[in-house]
Amino acid sequence: MKHPIFITLLFLLSCASFSQENKSESASEVTTYYFIRHAEKDRSNPSEQNPHLKEEGLKRAGNWSNILGNIKFDVIYSTDYHRTKETALPTADKNKLDITIYDSRELNTIIDDFLNNTKGKTVLVVGHSNTTPAFVNAVLGIKKYEDIDDSNNGNLYIVTIIGDKIVDQVLTIN
Repeated sequence: MKHPIFITLLFLLSCASFSQENKSESASEVTTYYFIRHAEKDRSNPSEQNPHLKEEGLKRAGNWSNILGNIKFDVIYSTDYHRTKETALPTADKNKLDITIYDSRELNTIIDDFLNNTKGKTVLVVGHSNTTPAFVNAVLGIKKYEDIDDSNNGNLYIVTIIGDKIVDQVLTIN
């Protein structure tokens, strides 16, 4: 069962990469967003508000970098928490990019600027179980996705915008 999902993911990622390469040939700009939740955090101290990733989470962050390895990102966004920045870091390093910090509490006020600033780009956004689907919904302009279950660190939301057409999907990679 893992192989069909993996093959599907590779196909979708290669299609997105192909559309990026042909961007100059197209009359419309292609914008592609990849949204993930942070990897597994250290829950050993329940009072810790800003925990780091645990070993399993560090491995997942590296796996995300491999899964997304054929995608050339233009910018990578993360909330300003250890767990989200640590999840984004391997992919940022692979793409030789700094991580741009965003405040998920300001999503309603930043969404228009975010969309304008990222138009025609390929973007990774790392957030949380509630902010990741909220961000996807804001890009879509509709409330389509609910919060991610706390035990799920493997959702990959892909939103592609070409002209006025928006295509979205969610994959679970575990």
